[in-house]
Amino acid sequence: MLTVRGGGYARGTQLTRLRSVILGLGLGLRGRRTISSCEERPSEGKRFAAVWGNGDYGRLGLGSLESRWRPAFCSAFGNESLLGIACGGAHTLFLTETGCVYTTGLNDFGQLGISDDKSYTTEPLKVLGLPNEIIKIYAGYHHSSAITVNGELYMWGKNSNGQLGLGKKAEKVVFVPTKVESLTGVAIKMVALGSEHSLAVTDKGEALSWGGGGSGRLGHGHEPSMLGFLRSASEFTPRLIKKLEGFKIKSIAAGMLHSACIDENGSVFVFGERAVDKLGLGQAKNATRPSMIGQLPLSEEVACGGYHTCVITSGGELYTWGSNENGCLGTGCTDVSHLPERVQGPFLKHAVCQVSCGWKHTAAISGPPNCQLQPIQLHSALGFLSYF
Repeated sequence: MLTVRGGGYARGTQLTRLRSVILGLGLGLRGRRTISSCEERPSEGKRFAAVWGNGDYGRLGLGSLESRWRPAFCSAFGNESLLGIACGGAHTLFLTETGCVYTTGLNDFGQLGISDDKSYTTEPLKVLGLPNEIIKIYAGYHHSSAITVNGELYMWGKNSNGQLGLGKKAEKVVFVPTKVESLTGVAIKMVALGSEHSLAVTDKGEALSWGGGGSGRLGHGHEPSMLGFLRSASEFTPRLIKKLEGFKIKSIAAGMLHSACIDENGSVFVFGERAVDKLGLGQAKNATRPSMIGQLPLSEEVACGGYHTCVITSGGELYTWGSNENGCLGTGCTDVSHLPERVQGPFLKHAVCQVSCGWKHTAAISGPPNCQLQPIQLHSALGFLSYF
C-alpha cells in the first residue's frame, strides 16, 4: 500500500482515491481574464485550460504536486488553443485545436499513453502514436480514449476487465494508444468511460458497451448463477446492446456501477446497480438490461456520478436522482431520491445548458432559455459531457 501526502490517498482504497478526483477543470472563454494565478497569462483570443483541486501526482499539469484552491492557468501549451479537456481518476487529458493530445498525472496503469518508464508526470506530455486528426478525448478512472475525425477509436490504460475493447488476449495494462480493431468500418461518434467499463455510440446511433459487466452496467443481461456467481460478466470487445436496437442514441453516460443513455426521441434508459433504488426503478437490486424512465419529460443530455444521475430536459430543466451524499442531487437535503426530482433554486428561472457529475458532486451551467455554448468538450471519470 502506497500513501501519498496531500490528498490522503492510499492505493487500494477505492473510496479515498475517488475523493481525490479533480474537483474542477474548465476552459476559459475567448479573451476572458478571470483567473488568479502567478503563472503566465493566457494569450488573447485563445481557449486556455484552468485547473484547480487536488494536485497529487501532477494531475493539474502545473509542474508541481501542489493542490490549488482557485483556478490556475496551465501554461504548458504556449499559444496553442485548446478544444477539450478530460479528467480521469488521477490524470488529465488535453486536446489542442491542431488535434494533438497531451496528458498529465498518474500513470500506474498506463493511462497517460506515454510509456511505462514514468509513474507520473507533473507537466502535460504529448501522446505519441495517435493520428493527427483527433477530435474528441475521454478519461476513465484508469483508462483513456480518443476518437479520430474518421470515427476510429483508440484506447489505452488499465485493461483488467476488457475495458479497452482490445480482445481477450490483450495485455492487462496497455501503455500506448491502440486502435480498437474490432470496430474497423464502424464510425464512433461519442464515448463514455466509467471505472472498469466503457460505452460508445456509433454514427448511426447504435449503443455499444464492453469491459466489466458486474451489476449489469453493460446492459447485456448478465445474470448471476443459482449460487450467486456471475457467468463471465466481462466483455472484451465492443458489443451491441440488443435491448437498445431500434433506438437512435444521442447521449450516453457511465457511472461507477451503472450507465444511462438518451435516444433521439428524448427517452431516458438506465441499467446497472441500484441497490437502494438509485435509479428509481422499484425494488429489484440490478437492472441488467436497459429500462426506460417514464417519470421524465423529453430529455437531451444525461450524466452519471458515482451513484447518482442527472438529466437535462428539452426545456432546460434539471432532474436528479440516486444517492445524495453531501447533497450531490441539489435538492436541498441529503436524502436518497428514488425517483427523478427537479432541481429548483436558480434553475426555476434559468435553463440548464450543461451538467457534469463527479463522485459525490455535481456542476451545471445555466443561462437564458435555449442557451447554447461554444463547441467544447468537458469529460470526467465518473461523468460524461460533450457538446458539438
